[in-house]
Amino acid sequence: MKNSTAVKENDTQIDIIGVAERLFQEVGFQKTTVADIARELRMSPANVYRFFSAKAEINAAVCRRIFGEIEAAAEKIARSSGPASKTLRSLIASIEDLNARRFLSDRKLHELFETAHNENWSITHEHYEKMDQILAQIIRQGMAAGEFKAGDAELAAILVRSACIRYCHPRLMVECAQDPEPTTDQMIDFCLAALA
Repeated sequence: MKNSTAVKENDTQIDIIGVAERLFQEVGFQKTTVADIARELRMSPANVYRFFSAKAEINAAVCRRIFGEIEAAAEKIARSSGPASKTLRSLIASIEDLNARRFLSDRKLHELFETAHNENWSITHEHYEKMDQILAQIIRQGMAAGEFKAGDAELAAILVRSACIRYCHPRLMVECAQDPEPTTDQMIDFCLAALA
């Protein structure tokens, strides 16, 4: 019985996050209230608060879902076969593409994502740590294959992420859109030269 209750509670949390995400897309996360989310789910705000103690937790959960999509795409790319340099190039280009598409087609949801970065929410640190692990995995494979020089793969991952932050960070991506250079490919070439 305990398991079915836990499953039902988890399903309700997922429903709350899904409705919140849809409302964030429609009216923005700052204008969406817990009462709005509750009304869509035909429950009371107090019931929503049983699952999330504050609206900030709902904001973070929706943002976590977005980060999860990016991480899943990155993990899939990291598992692909081929040279590490090709995998690394594909990973950084894909992250830039995901962020650009969200910005262009889903501005209100992108605003949540950008706010999480700008306000340094704890989930952004978790996301960066996960991305650093994925980058380190690719770099470690390149080192093992002799494609990259031997060294500290974890530090190299942080350096690559830092060098490419303009292409992966939502706010910087938008701010730097007016500056045509360096291009993503030029920055990736620079990183790959540093790793070789």
